[in-house]
Amino acid sequence: MTDKCAFWNEYDSIAGHVCYCELAAFNRPVNHRFLTAIGCTAEKRKECLKSMEYAVGAGVVPEELPDLQPAPVAAAVSHVSCDPPQEIARSVVGAAEKKTSLAAPALVMLAILAGAYIALGGVMFSIITNDLAVYIGDGLSRLVGGLTFSLGLILVILGGAELFTGNNLIAAGYLEKRVSGRQVLSNWFWVYIFNFAGALLVVFLFYYSGIWQANNGSIAIRITEIAYAKTSLSWGEALFRGILCNWLVCLAVWMAMAGKDAVSKILAIIIPITAFVAAGFEHSIANMFFIPMGLLVKNAEIMQGLISPAVMQGITWQAFFINNLIPVTIGNIIGGVVFVALAYWTCYLRPSLPGRVIIDGEV
Repeated sequence: MTDKCAFWNEYDSIAGHVCYCELAAFNRPVNHRFLTAIGCTAEKRKECLKSMEYAVGAGVVPEELPDLQPAPVAAAVSHVSCDPPQEIARSVVGAAEKKTSLAAPALVMLAILAGAYIALGGVMFSIITNDLAVYIGDGLSRLVGGLTFSLGLILVILGGAELFTGNNLIAAGYLEKRVSGRQVLSNWFWVYIFNFAGALLVVFLFYYSGIWQANNGSIAIRITEIAYAKTSLSWGEALFRGILCNWLVCLAVWMAMAGKDAVSKILAIIIPITAFVAAGFEHSIANMFFIPMGLLVKNAEIMQGLISPAVMQGITWQAFFINNLIPVTIGNIIGGVVFVALAYWTCYLRPSLPGRVIIDGEV
């Protein structure tokens, strides 16, 4: 659009390009005199509406009220730094429609990239924390590890990629009847499979880089310790850690969608991701890197005598799938769908709820 007015907002989100009129979005009362003063003619409003419909599929423009009193033309224009929760809920539904309509080649490539990005976060976590606890203690080591692992989701959100755990939010589109259950399950299935492929790609590249042998094998020891801890969990522990993990991951994605600049999005991602990593929760896609990497390095020559026989025997493909990946994946789905998608859809989008909460003039 040319000659943008002070109330016109547009930005690129993970759902695509977004544009809207702040006056209409926040239901601000306007009259003819005010609209004339800011140059908002009927023709311009038509142009704005077309832009919104092209970008997000729907739009709304201000409605004139009678000139009962002069409108404050010189009123200060508020800068909206992030969207309110009800607007995020609508954005999530819009994102669900776009994600479920992606062409297969794009979906496959974006899913591979997401798996690789999360694995790169795992690489950074393993390297940075390999001996950090010796110097700063366990708690601070977990904090720093969480900060470094945040790299993965930052790359997914800002770079643009399809991550299974984040895509659990697509359930909001199903609840809103904008996508079908078949579309949701198809997206989850293919994204999950190719997230795995992307993670294994980084496992292969990192293994043959030889970097894991640095610091006298300390990085390799750290990797095997992580893998052993994950495969040693009981089914219930893995399930509930998976729920808690994706509750935070989906909140990170949810809040990142509210931000309108890179710094806001990064901060929204870092805090929940650092929390889940520091707490020791379980992320299915991250585990597609950590445990296969542990399976590879445990048999390396450099590891002889550095890890116990119990660790060697505890890290197996069967333990990976049965003890970890299956219950963690189920937990991730529950955490993302129930505690984020369903919870916020119920609060902000579900129609005709008795006692519906009214926020900022919107039901």
